[in-house]
Amino acid sequence: MQFLDGIKVVEFSHMVMGPSAGLILADLGADVVKIEPIGGDKTRRLPGSGSGYFAMFNRNKHSICLDIKRPEGAAVTRDLLKRADVMIENFRPGALDKLGLDYDSVRAINPGIIYQSSKGFLSGPYGDRTALDEVAQMMGGLAYMTGPENRPLRAGASVIDITGGMFGVIGILAALQRRHHTGEGAHITSALYETTAFLVGQHIAQLAVTGVPAKPMPSRISAWAVYDVFDTADGQMFVGVVSDTQWQQFCEVFGLDEWWDNAQWRSNADRVQHRDEIIPRLRALFSTLSSDALQERLVAAGLPFAPIMRPQDLVDDAHLSENGFHQLTLPGSDDTFRLPKLPIEIDGARNELRHDLPDVGEDSDRILADLGYAPDRIADLRARGVVA
Repeated sequence: MQFLDGIKVVEFSHMVMGPSAGLILADLGADVVKIEPIGGDKTRRLPGSGSGYFAMFNRNKHSICLDIKRPEGAAVTRDLLKRADVMIENFRPGALDKLGLDYDSVRAINPGIIYQSSKGFLSGPYGDRTALDEVAQMMGGLAYMTGPENRPLRAGASVIDITGGMFGVIGILAALQRRHHTGEGAHITSALYETTAFLVGQHIAQLAVTGVPAKPMPSRISAWAVYDVFDTADGQMFVGVVSDTQWQQFCEVFGLDEWWDNAQWRSNADRVQHRDEIIPRLRALFSTLSSDALQERLVAAGLPFAPIMRPQDLVDDAHLSENGFHQLTLPGSDDTFRLPKLPIEIDGARNELRHDLPDVGEDSDRILADLGYAPDRIADLRARGVVA
């Protein structure tokens, strides 16, 4: 499923946002060369919550280690960019200017290049500020909506970094389509703050529609009477009943004829008004059932439901295990592990792994040889620490 076969990408990025954009392009078949500093991307060595960043966002890429601050390293970089279709970078504003890798300089090398920048903010008063996923979530209202009143809480994954990378890819693909017609390159910028604002746009719209500001999710007024997490006899389950038809099916499957016959509970609007009566009775009912028994009935009723899972539980999930994972190897190790594939099917097929996670500078010699560098020149660059 190599739909971007032949598209050459040069990636100057670290952490999550830039690498996630490169990952999507690589999984779709693009030839992505990741330029790492001598010694390797520091993301490889992050501890704690950052320890999975490199493993998740750098498969299907090729690694070259370059000292781009030295003239010889800068020359190699220019040679790569001359042949590239896309460049990805996620450094702070102005960081690449002094290295001659700003958009105008790169466009002078390659007028048709698509130059994608992942930043904290788009153009405006905040444009030069430094941002992180947490900064955007706090500043953009997502943390407010996630936590209880007066206790902002960031989402439990790097959702803004990853979504910002996705918007970057959308811009890249749009620019590539235009280039097919005009030959023009483009400078695409996606940003954390504006990504967050887009994601909470539904809550801004709620204010416009109702005149009432949206409350944080833990204290919101639900649109449905049954839309909650319940304890079962051996776990927890989210259950939603989001239409009157589903309410009828729910009552039938659970043998609750008297609930369906209750005229005060017949419509969703009425059930919302009587939620304080319904929910305690559901909690009592569900607590007597095992998660498997409850799930069996919910499937029969055609209702939306979800057992409460941890990320590590997904590795053994029956659905994902069928065709939802890539088998990867930790660099410098024989240990293998599974990580989720790109979450799309094209013509019913999922993308397959083409390249495992690269070791530091694993492809340096081959990449230089492809650029026409002779073996003795490669050896000289390596001996002088320009390439590794």
